[in-house]
Amino acid sequence: MINRRQLLLGGAASVLAGKLVATNASAQTAAPLPNVSENPQSTTGGTHSFVPVITPNGRSLPWRMRDGVKEFHLIAEEVDHEFAPGTRIKAWGYNGSTPGPTIEAIEGDLVRIYVTNKLREPTTVHWHGLLLPFGMDGVAGLTQPSIKPGETWVYEFPLIQHGTHMYHPHADEMIQMAMGMMGMFIIHPRMPDANPVDRDYALLLHNWAIHPGTFRPDPSIMTEFDLWTINSRVFPAIDSLVAQTGERVRVRIGNLSMWNHPMHMHGVQFEVTGSDGGRWPQNQWRKEVTEIVGVGQTRDLEFTAVPGDWPLHCHMSHHTMNAMGHGLPNTIGVNQRQIARRIAALVPGYMPMGEHGMSEHQQHIDAGHMQGPDNTLPMMGGQGLYGPMEMGGMFTLIKVRDQLDANGGDPGWYQAPAGTQAYKATAIPDDLPS
Repeated sequence: MINRRQLLLGGAASVLAGKLVATNASAQTAAPLPNVSENPQSTTGGTHSFVPVITPNGRSLPWRMRDGVKEFHLIAEEVDHEFAPGTRIKAWGYNGSTPGPTIEAIEGDLVRIYVTNKLREPTTVHWHGLLLPFGMDGVAGLTQPSIKPGETWVYEFPLIQHGTHMYHPHADEMIQMAMGMMGMFIIHPRMPDANPVDRDYALLLHNWAIHPGTFRPDPSIMTEFDLWTINSRVFPAIDSLVAQTGERVRVRIGNLSMWNHPMHMHGVQFEVTGSDGGRWPQNQWRKEVTEIVGVGQTRDLEFTAVPGDWPLHCHMSHHTMNAMGHGLPNTIGVNQRQIARRIAALVPGYMPMGEHGMSEHQQHIDAGHMQGPDNTLPMMGGQGLYGPMEMGGMFTLIKVRDQLDANGGDPGWYQAPAGTQAYKATAIPDDLPS
């Protein structure tokens, strides 16, 4: 007895056996590299059209069609990367960015992906969550030899599923992923969805160890990370997700960090509708306001947009801060005036902080009183309409308006209609219970 998966994979492997070009090193140059300027975007998928994925602060990977095969080209290389103005590093990624560009295709497509290694060490690409022939799985030493510096290898396989997937190395994995090598792989269903979306966003969660004053990630860190990112950006430099009132919005979230992230959305009860297993049957959808996206998992969150500037963020509070330190003394409730005078005699300009919380820290940074280490962001950045938001890291906004401008860009700050906003009390009623 064989199951459906074995039948599909076995049949696809048999059909492709005579034409796969990446099964051994001697075939690396069997076909020319694709010209990525051709067919940069397509919304037509055989039997229907789909809504292209938007990758905030990123892009989708261009492709071309050759003899019925969609060809892509990934380039593993060192990249200059900015988390937000004030912190820039040397990272590793694909095609000039971390995360690499999102790969989009359609269930039933045959894809051919050229991978060129411009790093100084070997690499591979593993197609995380995809059902494919063993030799295409991208595990160094197990399914293939590593791709050496300067080499180009080819992966070719049919897409027999749909869903939200990812890609990353499976060679020196701890180092290469810590340096930023990862991306999203979205496979749209062949048949039209019964409940189509109007906007489709892709977010990839990651963590970084960028020690204050340094310019390269530290891949030896296992738990004490100091930057938590969405698409390798931190708030306030993460693009907002925009939509119009009443639109159905899908937010695809993948997690290739070293922590699980309870992703919380304000303003709506979203429906969890899918994962790397594809879009689930509607009777399996469930309403939530917070969904844990585990390490190595993806989740699709769908909702109907309502007006406002609604936060979307990890609910681990230290994941919404930048340049987090560890092992610092707790100064809450500590009178530091005496020790501050003694320290200031040795370090002119010293300012004690933290006696009443950390809000004053951001105030002093914004005012220019306290200069932090080079190439290091303050912990709580971002200004809102009414003042400091005191948020950073894995935090962004879903900006919904009744009508967006024609360019679909950031609409600015939401103005709450009269009578719908919290206000300062002028007095407390005497008969108010407490």
